This record gives sequence, structure tokens and C-alpha cells, in this order.
Amino acid sequence: LLLLNMSHRSLFRRPEAPVPVIFYFFGAFLFFFFTLPVNGWRPWPNQKPNATELLYGGSKKYEGSSEFVHLKYHMGPVLTANITVYPIWYGRWGNSQKRIIRDFISSFSAVDSKRPSVAGWWKTVQLYTDQTGANISRTVHLGEEKNDRFYSHGKSLTRLSVQSVIKSAVTARTRPLPLNPKTGVYLLLTSDDVYVQDFCQNVCGFHYFTFPSIVGYTLPYAWVGNSAKLCPGTCAYPFSVPSYMPGFKAVKSPNNDVGVDGMISVIAHEIAEVSTNPLVNAWYAGQDPSFPVEIADLCEGIYGTGGGGSYTGQMLNGKDVDLMHLISKCFVYKIQNSSILVLIYV
Repeated sequence: LLLLNMSHRSLFRRPEAPVPVIFYFFGAFLFFFFTLPVNGWRPWPNQKPNATELLYGGSKKYEGSSEFVHLKYHMGPVLTANITVYPIWYGRWGNSQKRIIRDFISSFSAVDSKRPSVAGWWKTVQLYTDQTGANISRTVHLGEEKNDRFYSHGKSLTRLSVQSVIKSAVTARTRPLPLNPKTGVYLLLTSDDVYVQDFCQNVCGFHYFTFPSIVGYTLPYAWVGNSAKLCPGTCAYPFSVPSYMPGFKAVKSPNNDVGVDGMISVIAHEIAEVSTNPLVNAWYAGQDPSFPVEIADLCEGIYGTGGGGSYTGQMLNGKDVDLMHLISKCFVYKIQNSSILVLIYV
């Protein structure tokens, strides 16, 4: 059949002249060149190490300090007016536990605090602006609170049922939380006997916004869980050390409450991110808004110079007077008018 479809000329062509030898060598060269082993892609160039690289290169990738990580503004809104945080206490919470978290949130706007302080750290977050040039609000208020001590949605929550808990808080028959879609942050705090989807495996906290189809409004919110019973070595580090790190010693919990002390840094993380990226279309790095690198992700778990991997770095305490580069370093701070010490990071 093939012969029938071919032209008469093609059946009786003259033999072609032999291909010059040089073309064989050229073809072999191209084959060899394009099939050489190649290095795997990496986001930083292969440069000669300098003294800084030799000292800190091993931890640089953990600190998020690569010059190739650029936060970009995607024209969405940020929280520029006075921010009000509305805690939702889900499950069983002791008064002392609530006091620690309340004091921390109240310290964001403390005026007379000495450095290093939460207020000083928040000034770094304030540097971010919206498209009009307005900065993140300096003022962070502790707003009204809601208790859900009877686990209205059970002890195992999905990401969607987290929004249902918030709906219950803002639509309650008695003392509902006010609706504040422009300047409010609804902070859902789950007790140590509550599991939330992806808790311990992938996240210790997260932020997003509620769906009108569930809550009726678009409200920026954050969730942080108490990991004391479920995974303190993962989400309360360095106040607890995981079993696969037998040579490391945990830092003493300043309030003798590993779970709550571990929550403080996560709360700081989420409030910073929900303020700069409340609708997931403002400040972040990367092309995918569903998996963004946000401002607090760049030094997660780093509490001082040289930190990285499993090492917290050289931590300061409340008596130290050294200034920290707060955008990429983390520190131990002393709450205004209180004697407790906790860790926070950006």
C-alpha cells in the first residue's frame, strides 16, 4: 500500500551521494553536548563562598534570608486602621492561660516598653503599606471575647468547621462578637484536647478569611492550637523537644505552661501575616496565593543569630539591651508591667 501511494519518481531515485564524514562528527558532538548530566535547579547561584557564607551558610536556607526571596505587593488590602483582635476560646481554658495571651496581645501597642519589646517588633510590621501608601496600623486592641467551653462543633475540627465556630461566635444569641470585616481579626484558640485539620503534621496555626456562604461575611481570622497534649515537640518548640532530638535540651517554659508559651510565637506569626495579607492578595512571595511565603515564614523557628534547622540561635532575654534585626530575627521579650517571658518571631 505504501508503494502504491508513492510517486513513480520516488520508486526509482538515483542513489544519493554519501554524507561527508564531518557531519557524522558534528552530529555526535550535538548528541554528547545535549545529553550531559546537569545539576538540579536551585534558587541561588553557585558562587564562591565568602567568610559570611562559611560561617552561616549552613543555616541560611532555614532563615529564609536568601536574597532571592522577595516579598511582593499584589495590590490587595492590608489592615491600616486600628486593629481589634477578638479571641474565641474554644474548649477548656484556665484563667492564667487566658491572662498570658491577653497580656501578649495588649503589649502590641505598649508605648513605654523597653527594647527588645513586642511594640518594637510590631513597628517592623508597620513598615508594610497598601497601594495608597498607608501603613499597617500601629494600634492593636484586645477586643471582646467569646467562650465556647462546651465544644459546640466537637473536638475534631476541619478548616471549614473552624469557620462555623466563628459563625457561632458572631451570631450567638447572647453577647455575640461584633462584626468588623475591615479592622477585626477573629482569633480562634483551641484547647489542648482539640484537634484541627493538619494540626501537628503540617501546621501549628493558620490564617485566612471566612466565606460569606458559611459565615455570611468576609472576616479575616486566624487559628492557633494548644499543642501541649498532641505535639509539644513540634508546635511548642523550643519549650519542648521532639523525641528524634535526644541531644537537645528544651528551653524552660517561662510560665510553666509549655502549650500556652508555645502558642505565643504562633499567635505573633499569624497576626503579623493576617495584618499584611488579610485576603491573601497583598504581601507575599511566590506565584501561587494558595501556597504563599508570607512575612512571618521567612524566619520561622529562628530566635537569634546563627539559628537554623534545630538550633534556635543566640537568644536574648528581657535583661539584654542589644537591638535585634526584627524582620529576620526572633527574640525573648518581657511583657509590659509583667514578669513573664515568652518567645515570639516574625
